[in-house]
Amino acid sequence: MTTAYERTRQLLLSRPRNWLVTGAAGFIGSHLVETLLALGQRVAGLDNFSAAGGDNIAPFLDHPSFAFFEGDIRRADDCERACEGAEVVLHHAARASVPWSVEHPAETHENNAAGFLNILEAVRREGRGRVVYASSSAVYGDLPGLPKHEDDPLFPFLSPYALSKRMNEEHASLYASLYGVPSVGFRYFNIFGPRQDPKGPYAAVISRWMSDLKGERRVTIYGDGSNTRDFCSVADVVQANLLAGVTENSEALNQVYNIGRGEAIDLLSLAELLGRVLSRDPRPVFEPFRKGDILHSSSSIEKARRLLGFEPRVSLGEGLRELAAEKTPL
Repeated sequence: MTTAYERTRQLLLSRPRNWLVTGAAGFIGSHLVETLLALGQRVAGLDNFSAAGGDNIAPFLDHPSFAFFEGDIRRADDCERACEGAEVVLHHAARASVPWSVEHPAETHENNAAGFLNILEAVRREGRGRVVYASSSAVYGDLPGLPKHEDDPLFPFLSPYALSKRMNEEHASLYASLYGVPSVGFRYFNIFGPRQDPKGPYAAVISRWMSDLKGERRVTIYGDGSNTRDFCSVADVVQANLLAGVTENSEALNQVYNIGRGEAIDLLSLAELLGRVLSRDPRPVFEPFRKGDILHSSSSIEKARRLLGFEPRVSLGEGLRELAAEKTPL
């Protein structure tokens, strides 16, 4: 029996569409571009290289079905130019770090909230198109109760990042009801995979630890290691975006979904697992909890399963072994 994702891939091969990927040079964005081009789609990319350099997108710049726009979602004209002709906009341009947002609240709002509003307005002016956008599990805050369901209470007040993502959800709902712009939002949990930058103080934990262990350095845990995370491969994030981009189920539109694996692991266990994959002793160094961090996080993905046909395909162990084979900056 074929899966919803397999059927979606076959549909795209038989009927190409016009896509725009914002944040195309970034971690998730470049994977979206790569998969769409492999499926014969016509793809535009928009990025200002503020969060990533050009290495991720360089292999696709000469592709005949790819048009790249260097621009900034904070500028309405750049958004309108990039959205021209787009049938589906996959919006992943953002400042994605919780600690960075605590230090830079105004810039976080400009990039994440105002920038997304520019995208919605550009799609409205274009008069067609569907918007699939990145929200975050951070909107749940640290309220009790796990796993998180989409109708659980929200508490996006631990960081400017979390609040900006909640504002995106509200703006998407407004544009759907007031202007008829269809959208799908994804509350991503902890995404990992190839091309995730391990450098800098705000790097995601798996990419940073992978680089540390390959460089024979000790890993750093903020807290006592009991805090938990729900890790999801970027390949499954791509799956979710493609499913949302072409679904014909009207009930699936104008919704937000959790995207994770539906499984949690504590950070001490993650360090041990990474150590086994790389045959290294992680020897964790413990530092105080960082402001804005959530202690425990795990997702219910039943809604995405039911309405989109989403089904994670890559286990944490498989994803870590794939990363171990990648050349990681030390």
